Amino acid sequence: MRIFLMGLVFDRKIARMYDSWYNSPQGRAIDKSIEHLTLTLLDPKPGERVLDIGCGSGNHIITLNRLGLDVSGVDASAYMLRKAEERIGRHCYFRKGKAEALPFEDNEFDSAVLINSLEFLDNPVEALREAGRVANRKVFVGVINSLSWNGMVNRLQGFIGNPLFNRARFYHFWQMKKLLKQAYGPAPVRWEGVGMRALRVSEMRFSPKKNRTGSQSPFGFFLAFSITMVYRIKTDNLPLSVNAVSVQE
Repeated sequence: MRIFLMGLVFDRKIARMYDSWYNSPQGRAIDKSIEHLTLTLLDPKPGERVLDIGCGSGNHIITLNRLGLDVSGVDASAYMLRKAEERIGRHCYFRKGKAEALPFEDNEFDSAVLINSLEFLDNPVEALREAGRVANRKVFVGVINSLSWNGMVNRLQGFIGNPLFNRARFYHFWQMKKLLKQAYGPAPVRWEGVGMRALRVSEMRFSPKKNRTGSQSPFGFFLAFSITMVYRIKTDNLPLSVNAVSVQE
């Protein structure tokens, strides 16, 4: 059986590989950082509606639920959605759909998140625009940094044939700035970088880089961005077709 995870074709074997990676020290480090990054960059309020784009089997939905958010999930893979429903049940609304053409109305959610989803998409800019269309407050994007040591290892694994990474596209900080500019123009952007220090080849330790304004390292293992939706409307001044009449009380 073959399944689709957004722009990348997954079969059961690759889906198991993804779950194995998620449960690795590398994947767990990202999971540990999500709650901190969400609270810092997304600044959610309890009860807000959030859409997890490319939700997969629901790993990050569980974290977002713990924050008291009303989370929905969308994924192009029916197989992944079934796994998510088995894990989470009725605590979340799931919908099948592509990130580049979300099956939701404009401003249907307060925020939208793409966590390790952008790497697997055919058209990342269109997916970002769609996220901005359905979110009326903020969009949160998290990616593995291609310039970090761990990002380069993942890319190398893809080059030598690892089916999980050989069609993934990894991004660095400056590429992400360009994509966000294309998608959202001058919208305000906040970001943080999460570092991981290699202890041994098979063991990593989670260590957020703390500094004055957050974790502002463009070489961190994981990069997170929060974009505030700003709507600019230009009005046309139309001439009156009738003479103005003064009204006196």
